[in-house]
Amino acid sequence: MSLKSNGQPPTARTFASPVVEAKSWLSGLTFPPERRLIDAGQAAPADPPPEALRRVIAEAALNDDSAHHYGAVLGLGPLREELAANISATYGGSVSAAQVAITSGANHAFCAVLASLAGPGDEVILPTPWYFNHKMWLDMAHIGTVPLPCDAATLLPDPDEAAALITERTRAIVLVTPNNPTGAEYPPALLAAFRDLARARGLALIVDETYRDFTAATGAPHGLFTDPEWDDTLIHIYSFSKSFRLMGHRVGAVATSPARLAEIEKFIDTVTICPTPLGQKAALWGLQNLGQWVASQRDEVLARQAAMHDAAPALADAGWRLAGLGGFFAWIEHPMEADATIVAKALVREAGVLALPGTFFSPAGDAVGARALRVAFANLDAPAIGQLANRLTSFNLAEFKAP
Repeated sequence: MSLKSNGQPPTARTFASPVVEAKSWLSGLTFPPERRLIDAGQAAPADPPPEALRRVIAEAALNDDSAHHYGAVLGLGPLREELAANISATYGGSVSAAQVAITSGANHAFCAVLASLAGPGDEVILPTPWYFNHKMWLDMAHIGTVPLPCDAATLLPDPDEAAALITERTRAIVLVTPNNPTGAEYPPALLAAFRDLARARGLALIVDETYRDFTAATGAPHGLFTDPEWDDTLIHIYSFSKSFRLMGHRVGAVATSPARLAEIEKFIDTVTICPTPLGQKAALWGLQNLGQWVASQRDEVLARQAAMHDAAPALADAGWRLAGLGGFFAWIEHPMEADATIVAKALVREAGVLALPGTFFSPAGDAVGARALRVAFANLDAPAIGQLANRLTSFNLAEFKAP
């Protein structure tokens, strides 16, 4: 007997992983020592965690039996308490451990949150350019994605334009700040305006702050947590991957109401049972001991942003425009007539530069995505950023033929 489904499986509703696709462009290519690959494709630090944290991980792996057992579905109690205190101190608000859950990375947090918010036929508003994994999960969950184009000059979304997109099927608005892919940092007043809109319309406001620890602005990133009733609307997503270089350990977090966490708990228990205890123990130690180290990493990221900013005039002279800069990212408009995907592929082959095309972050046919590249400089120091700029300014797509 043949088993067939007349429906479309969830994974077939979305596109292939953009990072996996971009990495495939390297297949069969070699890069000489004098012109090594500049990999600006993925915003993941190549270096491991600091040695002190690695020793903590090794010690726990060897001598702490609980590091190898199932843990609490919503995360280890001490880590939830420490993160709640950290959020409260960072934002000047009041967050309790009962409002915090630990997840297997920020992507897992997003999926768990959406599972508690929306179902097939519902809609979620995503500013464009969007973070592609958010779009992929909405596709797979059969939740409609409503694009909210950002302002071409500022790369910021407009609450009034968002209001015009809300229907009876809308369940949430999603914001990412500092933004992936554009780098834009959303001003506190803008976030407050979106919170007010979401609250007035009975929606959730999901704010993904994976790159919170690398903002250029000083002080609290926003004042949303100072509202005593913050958890009736705000859902905050965070990640330890970038801050402590725990990418492979998959430790993220969500802050929301206890009632919503009860729903999220069902999702986590079904999908992962619990976040990894070993990674959580590392995150807890990091919160308690690595504040100064994280501050030094922020300084390094800001230095790289400055190097990218310094390269902007030379890029502009060659027709490239630095449209967005922040976090680990630069959003650069290219001067070619061709689609960004064609440009990105040619850059790998002919210039030894891997960057993701804006088409990976935009709806099909979107003009903004077609003319831009996302450059992730997590692993590029100032000299490498200078080399990157030189390769871009000397690149001319017209000189090359498609493979």
